[in-house]
Amino acid sequence: MATTDSPYGPPSALPPAGKPVRVHHLAAAKARGERLTMLTAYDAVTASILDAAGTDMLLIGDSIGNVMLGHGSTLPVSLDEMVVATRAVASATTRALVVADLPFGAYESGPAQALASSVRLVKAGANAIKLEGGAPRVTTVRALSEAGIPVVGHLGFTPQSVNMLGGFRVQGRSEEAAAGLLADATALAEAGVIALVLEMVPQDLAASVTQALAVPTIGIGAGAGCDAQVLVWTDMAGMTEWKPRFARQFGQVGVALRQAAEDFNAAVRDGSFPSAEESFAS
Repeated sequence: MATTDSPYGPPSALPPAGKPVRVHHLAAAKARGERLTMLTAYDAVTASILDAAGTDMLLIGDSIGNVMLGHGSTLPVSLDEMVVATRAVASATTRALVVADLPFGAYESGPAQALASSVRLVKAGANAIKLEGGAPRVTTVRALSEAGIPVVGHLGFTPQSVNMLGGFRVQGRSEEAAAGLLADATALAEAGVIALVLEMVPQDLAASVTQALAVPTIGIGAGAGCDAQVLVWTDMAGMTEWKPRFARQFGQVGVALRQAAEDFNAAVRDGSFPSAEESFAS
C-alpha cells in the first residue's frame, strides 16, 4: 500500500511522519532500493530528538558501556542496565523501530537464556533485539523468531568477542574469512533475522552480502553498498574530538554544550543569572 506521496517517483515503502516503522517496512524499503538509517540512543531526551529527525531505527546498543558508563568495552554492561535504557528510549519514541542489544552473558548459553533475556527487553519497549555471532546463533535466532521476537543479527567485528578477535580489527579480509562471513549471513537470514549489521567489513564483501540477502544489511565501517547505515550518536554529532575512522561528524554538539556550560558558569559567578525576570516574585 502506498504510504508517502512524492513528486519525484513512486511512494516510499516507509510510513509517513507520525506513523511507526514496522518490521515489514524494512524489507519493503530494501526491495525498493530505499536507504534506511539507524542511530544509537541510550536515554529519553536524545531518543526524542533523533526520532523527531526521522531516524528509521534507534539502537539501544551495548555501546552504552563505552559511551555513557565509562567502561573500556561493552563487556561489563548488564541486562538490567539495558532494560533501563530500553525503557527510557522506547518511552520517548513514536516513529523509529526500537532495537535493543542483548548484552554479553545474556544469551550465550542457548535459546532458553536468550528468550528470557529478550522477553525482558521487549517488555521494556523494544520492537526487536540484536545479538552477535553467526552459525552458532542460528538455533537461538530461530527460537526467538518462532516466539514472535524479531531479531537483528551482527557479523564482522563483533565487540562482545573483542578478546577472541584480538582487538578492533577489520574482519573478512581473506578469501576463507569472506566465505565464512557470507555463509554465516545466509544461515542467519534463513533462520529469520529481519536485518543484519555488518561492522568493519571490507566494502566489496559487504556489498556482496547485501546483494545475496533479501533482508536489509546495516553497515558500520562497511562501505556504501549496505542497505542502511548506523553510527553511535555521539560520534555522529561530534560530542568529542575523537571519532572512528568510519564515522563522520555531522555536527559539533560537544563544542556547543561546553560553551553553554561555560556561559552558565560565568553568568552565575558574575551575578547576571538569575535575573529578576527569571526569579519567582516574593
